[in-house]
Amino acid sequence: MNIKEIFILSFDALKERKTKSILTIIMVMVGSSLMVAVGGISAGFGGFFNKQLSNLAANIIFINPAQVQQGGGGPAVGPPPTPKITLNAAVENRLKSLPFVDDVIPSYQAQVILQSQGDSKEYQVFSMDPQKLTVLSPTIEFVEGSSVQQNDPSAIIISNDLANPPGEPAPFLKLFQTVKATYTFVDPTTGKREQESKSFVVRGIIKQTGNPNIDNSAVINTDVGNALFHKSGKFDSLIVVARSGVYVDAIEQEIRKLYGNDIGITTVKAIIKTVQEFTGGISAFLLSIAIVSLVVGAVGIITTLYTSVIERTREIGTMKAIGAKGRHILALFLTEALMIGIFGATCGILGGIVGAYVLSAGFGGNDGGSNSQIAPVFLTVDMIRVWLISTALSLLAGLFPALKASRLLPIVALKRE
Repeated sequence: MNIKEIFILSFDALKERKTKSILTIIMVMVGSSLMVAVGGISAGFGGFFNKQLSNLAANIIFINPAQVQQGGGGPAVGPPPTPKITLNAAVENRLKSLPFVDDVIPSYQAQVILQSQGDSKEYQVFSMDPQKLTVLSPTIEFVEGSSVQQNDPSAIIISNDLANPPGEPAPFLKLFQTVKATYTFVDPTTGKREQESKSFVVRGIIKQTGNPNIDNSAVINTDVGNALFHKSGKFDSLIVVARSGVYVDAIEQEIRKLYGNDIGITTVKAIIKTVQEFTGGISAFLLSIAIVSLVVGAVGIITTLYTSVIERTREIGTMKAIGAKGRHILALFLTEALMIGIFGATCGILGGIVGAYVLSAGFGGNDGGSNSQIAPVFLTVDMIRVWLISTALSLLAGLFPALKASRLLPIVALKRE
C-alpha cells in the first residue's frame, strides 16, 4: 500500500461520513479563524495605536494641580475641591529652570458656547499660544488659507470636527467667519452666575489629527483666555517640553522633588504603557478562547476517528487479512486526521481574514475617516504558525484512534458484527 493509495482511501473514508467530517472540519476551522482574527486585529490595533501616538510628542509632560480630597464617601457638593498648588507664572518659571527642559507652555481651558449665524454649540476651548500646537502634535496640519499668529487677540483656531460636525450636512464654521464665544461662571464675590462674551474670527482650521484633545476643541490666545475665563493668572495646566524623550523620566523625578504629590504628572510613556497593558489583556483573553476552540476541535477529531474505528472494524480486519500491515492502518487513520486538519486550518485562515475585517469595522470612527479606521494586519509568519499548530494538533488528536485501529487483530475484527 503506497502513499497515493493511503490518501485515496482516507479521502473516500471522509466522504462516506460526510456530515461528521464536515462538522469536525468546522470545529478546527473555528479555532483557526479565531486565532487569525485575534492576531490580525491585535496587530492592526497596535499599528493604529502607534500611528495615533505619533501625533503626541514623546518629550511632552502634562502638569496639572492635584486636588484636595474631600472627606466622606457621599457625593461632592458645593464648589469644586481646591487644588493643592496653584499653577501660575512662578511655577512656570521654576519648571523652565529645570535641566533638560526646553520650554513650558501654560494653558487655560473651559467649556464655552460658540455662536455663529443663528447656530450655537458647546465646545472645549484651550487658551494657549497657537503656534505651540506643533509641539503638542508634530504632525498637525492646517487647511489651506489658515493664518496662525502668536499674538492675535481676535483669532480663534478650530478643529476640522468643530468646523464640520460629523453627521451634519452643512459646516458650522468656515475660515474668516466671525464667532461669538460665551463663557458662564460663578462670580466669587456675589455667588451669582455671570456670563462673559467675546467675538473672534476663525483664522485657522486644523486638519484631523487623531488626537481627541485637539480634534474636539478650539484654541485662543493665552492672555485673551485668561481674561475671558476669569482665571486671574491661574493656569489649568502646564505642558513641559523636554529636550528629548530620553530626559522625560529625569525631569519627572525633578518635578516630584520640588512638589511631591501636590502636582499631577502625566507622560505619553505612561499612557502608552497603560493602553498596551489593557490591549494585551484583551488579546490574551481572546487568544485563550481561540485555543479552547482548537482543543474542542481536537476532541471532535478524536471522537470522529474513534467512531470510525468502531464502524470500520470488519473493514480493518479484512484489510489486515489480505496483507495490510499495522503501519498501513496507522497511516490510513493519521492521514484522515491530517486531511481534517489541513482543510480546517486552510478554511480557518481564510475565514479569520474575512472575520477580522468584519470585526474591525466596528472599531472604526463614526465618520468613517481613514484616520480612525483600524485595519487588521496579517503577518505571513503568524498565519503559517496558526496553520501548522492547527494541523499538528489535528494529527496529534488522530493518534489515539489510529493506534487503536492498527492494533486490532484480524481474527477479532472479522468476528465483530
